[in-house]
Parts: sequence; C-alpha cells; structure tokens
Amino acid sequence: MRQIVLDTETTGLEVGQGHRIIEIGCVEMVNRKLTGNHYHQYINPGREIDQGAIEVHGITEDFLADKPAFDQVASEFLAFVEGAELIIHNAPFDIGFLDAELRQLKDRPGAMDAHCTVIDTLVMARSRHPGQRNSLDALCQRYGVDNSQRDLHGALLDAEILADVYLAMTGGQTALQLSEATSETGGQPRAEAIRRLPAGRPPLPVIEAGEEELRAHEAQLDAIAAGNGGRVLWRASERVD
Repeated sequence: MRQIVLDTETTGLEVGQGHRIIEIGCVEMVNRKLTGNHYHQYINPGREIDQGAIEVHGITEDFLADKPAFDQVASEFLAFVEGAELIIHNAPFDIGFLDAELRQLKDRPGAMDAHCTVIDTLVMARSRHPGQRNSLDALCQRYGVDNSQRDLHGALLDAEILADVYLAMTGGQTALQLSEATSETGGQPRAEAIRRLPAGRPPLPVIEAGEEELRAHEAQLDAIAAGNGGRVLWRASERVD
C-alpha cells in the first residue's frame, strides 16, 4: 500500500479569491513505512502573498522570484502522487488549491481525485476525539509527536510530522524503517525513529497494590483454582525457580 502524506503552503486562505500554491511537500510511505522518498517544491505564484500568510509560513515573494511556476512542475508532481492514497490534514483546503492549479493547465490532467484517493486526518481526528482541539499541533501533543521545530509552517516539515501523527493515530509504530534508502555515509539501511516529545518529561507514577487488594487478588485466584482442579496459570507465572 503506497501512501503519500501531503501538505501545501499558499499565498492566502481563499482559493476563490485567486490565491495560489507556493510550496508542496510530500513524503512517501509503503506498508506504513517511510521509504525516504519525498517530493518538495517551492512555486512562484505570479501574485502577491498576503502578509498574514507570510507570518504563518515565512515565505516571501522575493524568495519565490526565481522558482518555477506550477505548470512547470505539475507533471513531476502528478507522477510522484499517481495512484497513491493521499493523507492530508484538512484535505478540502489542499485539494481545493491543487484542483484550482490543475484546472489552469493546458493539457487538462483532471482533478486530484482522478489520480489519487484521499484520507483526511482532520475528519479522522474529530471522529476519535469529538469536542477536542484537533489541529496538527494539538494532535502532536496528544500523541507525543515532536513538533518543536515547527516555529513556522513548512510543507515538507508538516508532512513529516503528519506522517508520525497518522501512524500514531492509526495504531502507532515505534520505529520507521526506510525500506530501500541507505544512509549517506555507510550504505546501510537507516532507521528513522518516530518523532517523540523530548526526554525529560516526568515518569508516570507507579502505584503499588495495597494489602487489601493483594488479599482480594489471592481470594480470586483461590476461587479460580477451586473450579480448575487446582491449576492457576497466573500463580505458575509468578513462581520463581
């Protein structure tokens, strides 16, 4: 199963007002493992960027001046995501912007749903945690995913963080093994640890059973033994040879 975790940054919030995509970040997972393959591209939108958007992602018009337009990178982007299951937080936002960009292409490749299926992790989080905050930052805190480098939004960083949140939210995984990628130095497969909150958090308290609880435990085991010919697997496991 090939999944692509995707995020975008834009010139503003409303695609209906002509705002455009300025950054796309994607990371690839196959069978719930990061492969090390990613797609990352800054894009010149050909228009000004709202100041409010710059305060969120820090990307300026000067920085994008020498970057390609969307029509110059569309084929490469679509080839990377083709046939995959996209994982996006608040998918209507990103898909709405991507569809708007695709509609402007001369070769008319169709909307995103002609190339991919989509999972919206915001919908998933709201189902699992109704009435709670389900922003990406809130989910990082809830699932112990390290977002300490997220001073500003960035499409590739946010896609990497969302991959960890998605894995934690859908069953978790303690280590993400790169399936075919090798380290830059030794040529051996490299293991990527799932992002966790920094060390130093206080340990969970260990509450020992009291005498009354221990007596109740023994009484329950006696009752089990009486109905099972004297055999109690729990007591056998507690025995030290």
